[in-house]
Amino acid sequence: MNSTENATGYRFAGVHSGLRASEPGRLDLALIVSDVPAAAAGVFTQNRVCAAPVHICRERLPSSDTRGIVICSGNANACTGEQGLDDARRMAALAAKAVGVDARQMLVCSTGVIGRLLPMAVMEAGIPLAAADLGGDAGALERAARAILTTDTRTKTCTRALNEYRVTGFAKGAAMIGPNMATMLAFVLTDAPIDVADLAALAPVAADHSFNCISVEGHTSTNDSLIFLANGAGPKLKGAALAQFREAAIEVCAELARDMASDAEGASHLVTILIEGTRTDADAHKIAKTIAESALVKTAFFGADPNWGRFVSAAGYAGVPFEEQQLSLWLGDFLLYDKGTPLPFDAAAVSGYMKANRELTMRLLFTLGSGRCTFYTCDLTYDYVRLNADYTT
Repeated sequence: MNSTENATGYRFAGVHSGLRASEPGRLDLALIVSDVPAAAAGVFTQNRVCAAPVHICRERLPSSDTRGIVICSGNANACTGEQGLDDARRMAALAAKAVGVDARQMLVCSTGVIGRLLPMAVMEAGIPLAAADLGGDAGALERAARAILTTDTRTKTCTRALNEYRVTGFAKGAAMIGPNMATMLAFVLTDAPIDVADLAALAPVAADHSFNCISVEGHTSTNDSLIFLANGAGPKLKGAALAQFREAAIEVCAELARDMASDAEGASHLVTILIEGTRTDADAHKIAKTIAESALVKTAFFGADPNWGRFVSAAGYAGVPFEEQQLSLWLGDFLLYDKGTPLPFDAAAVSGYMKANRELTMRLLFTLGSGRCTFYTCDLTYDYVRLNADYTT
């Protein structure tokens, strides 16, 4: 269930360090600290070109002795060679010193423009400020969530209650979003006692059910990171209790992923693609992803054009074998294509549905098996093109 109380035993900070020199006062440096050593695990970008902080986190995870994460926004520290790796380690060391823990107990993440060296003088001044601003209240979490944003228009946070425990997540992501994962950072924190091996097994499953089921334009970034921390004391959860925790953690990730697709750069529609009745879940995911990343599908949603031929043709080239008569298609409550046969429909009414609702649903029903997938995407708008054409200029 949703909760207004966040996971306990964590402190947060979000401050302005000056990393974004052209945006005075903007929060751009965040810190997460666990009051006690925490189990930690993560999954990261599958791009062969990955940021220096990703390399550092991969070296240090999984771990049963993590104390925190330092995150900067505005500079990806990606494609920066050995200097970038040294700078990422230095960021972690500075944060560890500021909060009084060992350097290897601190993780590091970054997001922003690729190919620029970190201005370490800014980090050296800003990280102690963040450490001095640490707090455990909702306001501190909100500041940390705001400090990691790039082109996002709003923060993305979520908490689930699990008996006496809490699972709290926050994330950023608005573009360069396409499986696997996205141009995203996500942090999921719990006060439940979870074994590090169980946490490491959960991380890729949670990603597959959430952040690997969204796409804005299909571009896999260099910095994608999903990190879990669990700092609960006492006997580790096992059996049914562990299964309940896994479900709650996946729900938190799924809500954050949906928020990312909804907040995609320039988007005027959030589109939920429901695929049902394929042979396997993997087949359903493949079809959903292909539809979601079609520029013709995305522009049809932007224009409120019920050109359903684009939708079924995208399913047809996804690489999953099926016959036309094994597919039916709905847009909202409108059945447009039934077992391979086009149906007469009121184009103005369907277009009206698309114009009147920011959240749209497309459902493809196959007759092949029990495979299914829920996938989120958005439309492709003039603003998306403008934002990305002008991103560094």
